[in-house]
Amino acid sequence: MDLQDKETTSGEIIPVVIVGNGPSGICLSYLLSGYTPYLSPEGWHPNALLQSKLAERPHLSLLEQDLQYLCEGLEGRSSNPVAVLFDSLLLPDSDFGLDHTSPLEWRYEPQRAVPHLVLGKGPPGGAWHAMEGSMLTLSLANWMELPGLKLKDWMRDKRRNVRNDRATPAEIASYYQHYISQMSLEENFACGTTVTSVSREPGEQDGSPPCWRVSGLQRREGEILGDGCSVAEEVPFSLLAHNVVLATGTHDVPARLGVEGESLPFVCHSFWELEAAISRGELDRSSDPVLVVGAGLTAADAVLAAHHLNTSVYHVFRRPVTDPGLIFNQLPKLLYPEYHKVHQMMTQQQHQSTLSPPEQAQNLHSTPSSSSHPPPSSSSSYPGYLSFPCHRVAAFHPDRKCVLESDSGEQAVVQVSKALVLIGAHPNLSFLHNNGRPLGVSPGEPISCRRNPIDVDPFTNRVLAADGPGMYAMGPLVGENFVRFLKGGALAIAGDLSKRRRWGSGEDVVPAEVLDS
Repeated sequence: MDLQDKETTSGEIIPVVIVGNGPSGICLSYLLSGYTPYLSPEGWHPNALLQSKLAERPHLSLLEQDLQYLCEGLEGRSSNPVAVLFDSLLLPDSDFGLDHTSPLEWRYEPQRAVPHLVLGKGPPGGAWHAMEGSMLTLSLANWMELPGLKLKDWMRDKRRNVRNDRATPAEIASYYQHYISQMSLEENFACGTTVTSVSREPGEQDGSPPCWRVSGLQRREGEILGDGCSVAEEVPFSLLAHNVVLATGTHDVPARLGVEGESLPFVCHSFWELEAAISRGELDRSSDPVLVVGAGLTAADAVLAAHHLNTSVYHVFRRPVTDPGLIFNQLPKLLYPEYHKVHQMMTQQQHQSTLSPPEQAQNLHSTPSSSSHPPPSSSSSYPGYLSFPCHRVAAFHPDRKCVLESDSGEQAVVQVSKALVLIGAHPNLSFLHNNGRPLGVSPGEPISCRRNPIDVDPFTNRVLAADGPGMYAMGPLVGENFVRFLKGGALAIAGDLSKRRRWGSGEDVVPAEVLDS
């Protein structure tokens, strides 16, 4: 969509603008386009309490019901109550490996549609298009799907069996693109857009209420050159909206350690830099070890990639391997064998503080030339790997020596070929005042999915510290990293907009000031 057609020089105010076109924005667009969930006449939920609540007013859509009442008594793997509710309705008892039919039915009711725009830098699907194409996703395939289109059915049409009930990021990205086409959502999406500012506009003297101004640049193909190629150009746009939804995800800016030498050229902050080094032939079994910092799944992918090349690995992370908060301790072994393997490596081959890493290696190696490498002994299940639990990186030096420090203050120096700092990422909220920090649970701290999400009302997803009413946030920005749970944010927002609409004329979403004044 060309946003110049939507310029608000005439004073038109769009009811809803969604910043971010990943699965969060796609799911919300689906609900705002008139697709409405109801309890099916034959619907049944295995949770007797929830079933009885749903049966009290089956004629009402889920958007019209009291979500807080429905959420009472439910438990799940998310801290957001509406996320647990919607996940339980879409995939009943899926945490127990059961495949119950959802008690919901979806009805297309165009009279409920709310005009909206979804803005995104790339194609619909967001960060899924930037992920490595062959790795299996963490979640089961049906946990990745959006309402109304079964992922397994789509995969079957593509004539591919979903190995181990999981799909690849490339397949998921393709599914999300197909989804907006299948659901006829294309007219709501404006891709190639970079939002540079979201600010509050005061009301006009004619009595029109305050609203949000969303400004940015849209990339478009420019004039055709003599060789037939076109030159891309960025065209400014500016929109007015009664409501704005922050759905950008958190994969934009890699997190940094903030230590000496972190900007040296051998220190990388993304898995893709490791892939590029591998494709250039920079790493093999004769290379100095790769240092991997972090204990998340991306760090585990890096360990596996280096291990596949027979390149030795030093693996540094802050937590003990038994920490229940460690993601590996939360994954079923049978479903995630590759990550279970990494966890075994982390557990079985730990650095011993009484010996330096070279000394440990030298005791187990037959040749002195390999003394800088982790131990590939006959007694080792995973040759060439050494973990450093409860350690941090103190410094990187230009000679590719890295100083590691334990919680007790003991230091070890290791020689590496590359260092990969894979400790998560922060969202790019540069379009908000002070990068959105005032909106966090801990105001003043950087917004982070795990440590400092945006503070929202748990049943409406309204941003509590926004400059004015009508700002919402969803997805990783509010702590939901898994697709199966971010759909709850879409339900909370769509439900709140629906309730506000019923307070007004029925023709448009009521400006938030009407309800909050």
